[in-house]
Amino acid sequence: MAFKIYTRTGDKGKTALIGGTKVPKSHIRIESYGTIDELNSHIGLLSDHLAAASGAVSHPVFPLTASIQTLREIQDRLFTIGASLACDPDKESKMKIPDLKEDDIKALEQDIDRMNEGLPEMKSFILPVGHVAVSTAHIARCVCRRAERICVQMQEEGQFIDPLVLKYINRLSDHLFTLARYAGHLLQAPEIPWKPRI
Repeated sequence: MAFKIYTRTGDKGKTALIGGTKVPKSHIRIESYGTIDELNSHIGLLSDHLAAASGAVSHPVFPLTASIQTLREIQDRLFTIGASLACDPDKESKMKIPDLKEDDIKALEQDIDRMNEGLPEMKSFILPVGHVAVSTAHIARCVCRRAERICVQMQEEGQFIDPLVLKYINRLSDHLFTLARYAGHLLQAPEIPWKPRI
C-alpha cells in the first residue's frame, strides 16, 4: 500500500514536535521552521531561475552553475536547521538530527567574499529588480530576514535555539543579497538605485 500524504492528526490545530510534544500550529517554534521551509522553497525557485539563465553567461571565477551548487548545499543546511527548530529542547529525540557546523557559516562568508570581488562598489540602496533571478534572490533574502526575526523572538521568549542557527540565518541573508547583485552583474542586468522623492 502506498504511503498516505494525509494523516488527519492535525485536524484539530495541533502538531507534534520531534520528541512527541503536542503544540498548537500557531506556536512560535512551528512558525520558525515553517518559515525556514518557505525560505527553502524560494531558494529552490531561485536555483531554477539561475539554471535557466546559466546557459547564457559564463564566468571563469565563480559561474552561475557554482552558485546553483551552493544553493543546493544551502537547502540541505536549511533542512538541518528546520530539524533543529522542530525538536522539543526539553526531550531527547530518538532520531539522529544532523548538526550545523561553524564551517557552514565560513563557507557562506567565503562565497560572499568571492562574489564581492567582481562587483562594483555599492553607493546607494538598490531596487530589487532587473532580472527574475535577481528579484527572486531578494524575495528569498526577505524571507530569510523574517526567519531570523522569528528566531530572535523565540530566544527573547526563553525558547532554546542553537546559536549557530541564528548566526547561519544572519549570514545567509547577506549571502542572498550578494548573490542577487552577483547574478545581476553576470546577467548584465543594471542595478537601479533608489532615488528618494524630494
